[in-house]
Amino acid sequence: MRLDKKYWGGLLNEGSNFQWEAQPQHPVHGDAGSKGWVKTDTYRVMNFAVLAIGLFLVLKKPASQALSGRIQGIKEQLEELEEKKNAAEAKLAEYDAKMAELDKEAEALLAEYIKKGEDAKASILKEAEAAAERLKEQASKNIEYEFLQAKAELKAEIVEKALAKAEAIIKEKIDSEDQEKLVDEYLAKVVA
Repeated sequence: MRLDKKYWGGLLNEGSNFQWEAQPQHPVHGDAGSKGWVKTDTYRVMNFAVLAIGLFLVLKKPASQALSGRIQGIKEQLEELEEKKNAAEAKLAEYDAKMAELDKEAEALLAEYIKKGEDAKASILKEAEAAAERLKEQASKNIEYEFLQAKAELKAEIVEKALAKAEAIIKEKIDSEDQEKLVDEYLAKVVA
C-alpha cells in the first residue's frame, strides 16, 4: 500500500492542529481566558492515539516490507556490483598476464632477430674474407704467371738477339776455308 504526500501532509496537519488546540489560546477581547483541560481535549488525545496506533499497525507491515525489499534490493545490487568488480579484476589480471606474455614474446623475438642479424653479419664477413682470399690467391697466380711469361719472353728475346749477334759475328769471322772444315766435321760426326 503506497501512501502519497497528500496523505502524510494531511496527517501532519491534523497533528499540528491538535497541538495548537490542546494548548491554551490567548484570550481574545471579551474572553475570560482558558478553562483548562476540557472533556473534548481528552477525546481528541484518545482519537489521536487510536489513529496513531491504527496507522502504526496498518503501516507497520507494508513499511517493513518496503524497507526490507529496499534493503534486499540494495544487497542484491551490492552483490551484483561485487561480482562485476571481481569479474573486472579477473579480466584485468588476465589482460596483465597477456601483456606480460606479449612483452616476453616481444623480447624473445627481438633477441631472435638480433641473433639472426649477428649470424648473417658473421656469415657475410666470412664469405667476404673467403672471397678476398680467393682474389688474393688469383692475383698472386696472375702475377706469377705474368712474371714467368715476361721472363720467358725476355729469355726468348735475349736468345734471339744473342743468336743474331753470334750469327753476325760468325759471318764476319768465318771464311770459306773454315766453312768447309765445319761441314767436314759435322759430316764426320753424323756418319760416324
